[in-house]
Amino acid sequence: MSQQKIAIASDHRGVQLKKILADELGKKGYVVKDFGPQSEDSVDYPDFAVKAAESVSKGESDRGIVICNSGIGMSISANKVKGVRAALCHDEESAKASRQHNNANVLALGAAVISPDLAKKIALTWLTTTFEGGRHEKRVEKISSYEQKH
Repeated sequence: MSQQKIAIASDHRGVQLKKILADELGKKGYVVKDFGPQSEDSVDYPDFAVKAAESVSKGESDRGIVICNSGIGMSISANKVKGVRAALCHDEESAKASRQHNNANVLALGAAVISPDLAKKIALTWLTTTFEGGRHEKRVEKISSYEQKH
């Protein structure tokens, strides 16, 4: 059982998948903080992606998961937050690689692109995979260095 703190957010199109994932992660021992929204009324995805990403950036959450219809808008928005490396993943292999090689700290998912069962597998793979470091550390540091300068 993990005590990792997970920030989770969606737009209106991702609310149902967000609820499913939050429930699943809670059962697995993760502490999930839901940054909204709670209803399927239309909202602007950047408002919610940024809240979850800032929680990760500030160290309030260990990692984050953001969900919209395609995952693209949430991924773009989360990546605007300093210190965030959000990865849009559609399968377990990309989720694993995003952790091992890129040390991604936010996972973006597309509710219309993957099933709830696959989303659970992707999220759990992503949350349990560690960063390999080594040659990958230098590359992640280059990204961070550029981000610090700009």
